[in-house]
Amino acid sequence: MSCVDSCTRRGWQNLTIGGAAMRFQDRRMQGSNDGQAPGRGTAVITRTKPKTKKPSLYRVLILNDDYTPMEFVIHILERFFQKDREAATRIMLHVHNHGVGECGVYTFEVAETKVSQVMDFARQHQHPLQCVMEKK
Repeated sequence: MSCVDSCTRRGWQNLTIGGAAMRFQDRRMQGSNDGQAPGRGTAVITRTKPKTKKPSLYRVLILNDDYTPMEFVIHILERFFQKDREAATRIMLHVHNHGVGECGVYTFEVAETKVSQVMDFARQHQHPLQCVMEKK
């Protein structure tokens, strides 16, 4: 006996409305009229909630080079990543000492936009600064 036959015999039926899967139980099939006129039954409808998945996050990183001024890196961190002067200086020093520094963690589209903005701004000001993103 298939699941469909089993469900139908128990009075359960599947129904799709507007893309949402629903199940309902037709009480007429069980012979229960609850004092109502013959042929009139009640139905119980339950909705199944769609499961959403959290988006992947990406780290935006600035890479060290020997030519970009430290003050310019601080300016980028303040302007594009909304860091205050102290946090921007701390990140800039981390980039200077360790070769790479994390500017923030964002969804793919936001991270991609920030990398593009930083790279364009650095090129406009003739600095070889590199900004990349990597999956967290």
